Order: sequence, then C-alpha cells, then structure tokens
Amino acid sequence: MTERERQIIELIKKNPLVSQKELANSLNITRSSVAVHITNLQRKGYIAGKGYIVKEGEYVCIIGGTNVDIQGFPKENFVIRDSNPGSVKISFGGVGRNIGENLVKLGIETKLISVIGDDPYGKRILTEALKTGLDMSESLTLKGKSTSTYLSLLDEKGDMLGAISDMDIFNELTVQYLQEKNHLLQHAALCIVDTNIPTETIEYALTHHKDKVFFLDTVSTSKAVRIKDLIGKFHTIKPNRVEAEILAGIKINNEADIKRAGEYFLKKGVRRAFITLGEGGVYYTNGIEDGIINASKREVVNATGAGDAFMAALIYSYLNKFHIKKSTIFAMAAAQVALSHENTINPNMSIDNINREMEDIDLC
Repeated sequence: MTERERQIIELIKKNPLVSQKELANSLNITRSSVAVHITNLQRKGYIAGKGYIVKEGEYVCIIGGTNVDIQGFPKENFVIRDSNPGSVKISFGGVGRNIGENLVKLGIETKLISVIGDDPYGKRILTEALKTGLDMSESLTLKGKSTSTYLSLLDEKGDMLGAISDMDIFNELTVQYLQEKNHLLQHAALCIVDTNIPTETIEYALTHHKDKVFFLDTVSTSKAVRIKDLIGKFHTIKPNRVEAEILAGIKINNEADIKRAGEYFLKKGVRRAFITLGEGGVYYTNGIEDGIINASKREVVNATGAGDAFMAALIYSYLNKFHIKKSTIFAMAAAQVALSHENTINPNMSIDNINREMEDIDLC
C-alpha cells in the first residue's frame, strides 16, 4: 500500500460514506486521482464492494511510549562518580514502540498510538517507522514540543546502572485524542498498553472497549502503581518481581509468595500472569497451569530491550494459540535473542532465531 492509499483508507475508515470529491479536497489532489487510487485499493483487496467497505486485516494496536534512547557503555569496569571511557549510542525506543518493532519483525501488522514532538528526533522516528513497517500514522505530533528522551547508563556486563527519563510529553495523549482513534481499537485483534500513558487515558481504553483483549506492560515500579486499581481489566500482564509486589501488595521472598501473587491477579480478573524473576526465570499462571521456567545462562550484551521482546513474543504466542507454557518458553527465547545484541531491538529478531533459542531454555 502506498502512502497516498494509506491516507485514503484512513479517511474512509473515519467516514465510510465520504465522496471522492471530499477525499480529493481533504488530500489536495484531483478527483480523478482519487478514483485511480480507489480502483487500485479495490484491486489489492483493501476495499470490498460498493460504499467503501474497508476490509480490515488482523493487526494489533499499541497505546504507548515512543522516545529517543541515549545509552552509555563503559569499556571496562564502571567507576562511580568518575568519567569512564566508553561509547555512547543514540537509538529510538520507548516501550510501546519497541514492542511494536519487535512485532513487525515477527510478521505481525502493528499500529502504534503514541505522541512525539516535531523536532528532528520525532521526524527521524517517523521515518524509521516507515522503513521498519511499524504504522505510526495515527500517532500525535506536537508542534514546539521535544520528543521524549530516555538516558541510560549500563555497566560492563550490559546491565543498567540507572536512567533518567524526560517523558512529560506523554501527558498530551489524552482521553479526547484517544476517542478519535476508537476505530483502531475496535478493529484490532488485541491491544497493548504501557504505563507511560496517563492513567485516565488507559482507564478510558479499558472501560470503553471491554470486549477487547488488553495486554499490559508495567514499564517500571514507579509507573506500575498508576494502574493498580485497573489490573483486573487486563487479560495478560507481565510484571517483574518488584512490580508484582506493588500491584499485589505481597512481599515476594520465595516460590510460595510468587504463587500467592499470581492467585491475587487471577482473582482480580487477570486471565494470565507472567512474573519475570531475572536470573530466576519466569513464573506463569492462568489458573489451570502454573510453573517456573528457569533462565538460561547466556552472555548479556545489552539487557535494555529484553522485556519488550518478551512482551512481543507473548502477543505472537497468543495470536497463534500457544498454550501458556510454550508461550513462556517462546517469550523467554525472544528475550534471549534481544540480550545478545548491543541494539535495544536486535536486527536479527525473527521466528527462526527464537525457535533456535528455545532449544536451550532450561525446562527444569
């Protein structure tokens, strides 16, 4: 689909009775050009029958963060409160955007609703999205605003020492803006929310689209608390140990505590919970099956994108009807692929590479 065809499809989605003249005026092109594009869209199968009935393909919709990632890598053991020789890498990130790019690499059409500034970084993010195939056409671009920036410092092992996030721009992704995008949520195979988004916007999505399956990425401990009262409205959640403690109000010291936290989430209404335990692996439960899959011992190049790859793989698993244990193993393997590359998004992320990694997951 060309960019002009995509623009026409989006206008038709908003108003299926729109005329070719109205489309021409909106896009500042001739009516005859619109007619040619409509014919091509019908030939390609995007429009069926008369009256502009748009055929929706299966896609997932993400409501989440997009930002610039600035990462510092030391060459040797990191020394606190000193200048450390190393390298600095600038890339595009944000939990929602990262999940989306991973999904595209797994062959899933993905639409991202986010917010960026009209600065050079924001423009580059949109250009990169077009290259990768991530649909950001429904995201909000704000004039005079700076794109969200995430600054992280890693140690010599690739683990994060700390980070600073400048993400106030996400407050502009309001309920009013999301209301304009209701058609995207309505037609999505499932929806993903990350907690960079204002709580009231998340609550609107959950309460006005109750028939939709929602996955939650908690992002961080400080942001997880925002949705504590909404947790039961999510189908699938993926907190880490500390986030699970905050959401469930249970101190997790052992396996029994982990199971209690899982039971708490299920009683609240969650259908599936995956609690990541770092080197301890992942606990999974759906009320019928539960267990812990141990993590494999692998060299970590960059741990930043592992959680985003894990979530993308959970979504792939759900759409392909994997049982919960296989979903867990598949997601852990995807995280391993992410860990093995210096980029937040491993350019080699693929179904084949995940399947290779699955063979090495400890099933004990």
